[in-house]
Amino acid sequence: MYLQKLSLVNFKNITSQSFDFQQKINCFVGDNGVGKTNVLDAIYYLSFAKSYFNSVAIQNIKHEESFFMIEGDYLLNDRNEKIVCSLKKGQKKVLKRNGKSYDKFSEHIGQLPLVIISPADRDLVTEGSDTRRKFIDGVISQQNKKYLQDLISYNKVLSQRNALLKYFAANRTFDALNLSVYDEQLAEYGTRIYQVRKEFLEKFIPIFNEKYQIISGDKESVNLIYKSQLHDFSMQGLMKKSLEKDKILQYTTSGIHKDDLSFEIGTYPIKKFGSQGQQKSYLIALKLAQFQFIKQQSKVVPILLLDDIFDKLDENRVLQIIELVNDDEFGQIFITDTHSDRTENIVKQSNKPYQIFKL
Repeated sequence: MYLQKLSLVNFKNITSQSFDFQQKINCFVGDNGVGKTNVLDAIYYLSFAKSYFNSVAIQNIKHEESFFMIEGDYLLNDRNEKIVCSLKKGQKKVLKRNGKSYDKFSEHIGQLPLVIISPADRDLVTEGSDTRRKFIDGVISQQNKKYLQDLISYNKVLSQRNALLKYFAANRTFDALNLSVYDEQLAEYGTRIYQVRKEFLEKFIPIFNEKYQIISGDKESVNLIYKSQLHDFSMQGLMKKSLEKDKILQYTTSGIHKDDLSFEIGTYPIKKFGSQGQQKSYLIALKLAQFQFIKQQSKVVPILLLDDIFDKLDENRVLQIIELVNDDEFGQIFITDTHSDRTENIVKQSNKPYQIFKL
């Protein structure tokens, strides 16, 4: 699979621009603020129908304009595919594949597999557990439709249960039978979600460790640990155990929506004990493992977006990444950098066809 052509109208700071791409490496170079990352985000949009960097869709429309449109021409399994995503102020977002609109955007997830590595990934280290859960869910959902539907259903029921707990508190009442309807559904969806996450991480963690060792040159050991209340209790048991607490706090305090990943260097949290370079290497290894996992599961080589990843890495780590990318397991790659000389020197070493767009 590869993206042959990209056309943008009123997307972020870009008024109107088109690009014809190489099948292997495409680079965008220029000063900060010229729109390099916005081009990558547009490519991301075509795979996920949303921005990687700004969840408020309307804020992706260029200032003082009323709409944006992103159009991509792909070659997928020897077929031409046209994907168009557009948004007009006051209307719903529209996603079309070969001229036909999707009813549910979730049906599109996984059709054009893609992995992005960006400075924004640092949120995985610094932010709360919901950011790391979204990472797990994002990887699994690209190749497991049933999981994505279970996740959507779980979150819907969770919201309804929380609303009921608030209603009980506001009206000083309690209806165990009414609550049990939501408990049963949460237990059913939650148990399935937990099992899929557990099985996924059993396969994923060894791939991640292997990628980190290559990037770091075997200099340090790292750990990635799955933390879940369901390791020790059933979903039903958790609901019963936390009922009184839930009634007081007026929301559901236990379940798979509390799962987390622990990022460690040695046996210590990488957030506190890892250098900037080590944290960046950890996150790059995480995303390269995501790439390999999706490729194995989907049998399609994902597109890889590398946003400003060479900054804050020493030369040895940069060379290790280039050697990884030079491997034939990778398909089409998009790179952004502020230093055009550095970019050209790096991509020359890859021995792959490349082109550089100066923005």
